[in-house]
Amino acid sequence: MNCIRYRDGYRYQLANTYQVKTGVFPGRDLHSEYVHLSMEGLLTISYGYAWDGPSGPTFDTKSTLRGSLVHDALYQLIRLGLLPESFRLRADQVAYRIWREDGMNPARAWLWRFALNKFAAPAARVGDKMVLVAP
Repeated sequence: MNCIRYRDGYRYQLANTYQVKTGVFPGRDLHSEYVHLSMEGLLTISYGYAWDGPSGPTFDTKSTLRGSLVHDALYQLIRLGLLPESFRLRADQVAYRIWREDGMNPARAWLWRFALNKFAAPAARVGDKMVLVAP
């Protein structure tokens, strides 16, 4: 039977290439299919990148999307084994900084960063999202 393989759980897809200075310095340039992090900390997320937005019991707003995009891209580099897992809390801090820049309420941003620090470690473990098969 002819099957497809796919990944579930994405809500958004980037309609342009996006770059941001992260303050995350990996020591060498890192490259994946859609995400590139220079040793100078410039993160480039390519057109077509898909992400799920903020996770957890929350709602998406304009102040949450850019931070969740950057956070998901950095965690993806960790899952792929390109960025050491020791950078996880730094990725959480980058998301927090962006949320504040984008106007998120300070208490909400602090709570989200706290939740990431406390509960998001499994999302950064080396390994890819499960591939599903249909039919």
